Amino acid sequence: MRWLTKLGLISLLAVTASCGAFGGKNRGGPSTYNDNVIGGNPRDPENIEGTTIWDAFKPTKAEQIVQVNRYLWTATLDVLDFLPLQTIEPYTGVIVTGYGTPPGGGRAYRATVHIKDPALDARSLNISLQTRNGPVSASTARAIEDAILSRARQLRIADRKL
Repeated sequence: MRWLTKLGLISLLAVTASCGAFGGKNRGGPSTYNDNVIGGNPRDPENIEGTTIWDAFKPTKAEQIVQVNRYLWTATLDVLDFLPLQTIEPYTGVIVTGYGTPPGGGRAYRATVHIKDPALDARSLNISLQTRNGPVSASTARAIEDAILSRARQLRIADRKL
């Protein structure tokens, strides 16, 4: 009976060891791994996604960190300093505030700001303003956006003088 157990373990070990020997991804023939080629030679294992277990722990494109413009970030916090901050995510460039009343104003506003590009540009800045009754007019949102962009330019100019 012992020899039968040893024979079974040796057979199982041989089958397991030979799994990668036939028709693997490094072979010249067709393979299902070639569908995931990033670029270059499709038979080169360095160009294939998901080749090791450790590739599962690498960040995906959805998890990549977005760089935000530091002047826009600081200017947004400066201009909207009268609003209470609820969520700040500097890695994704999102600032969410609660309702607050500007100095000398009677309406309460709430803002959501998304800085989506490292460039100091109006296209990098998305602002959504709301009152308790609904969204604000486009001219009010544009005025806040202009104030943020102006403050960002001032910060950049002041930084150059150092």
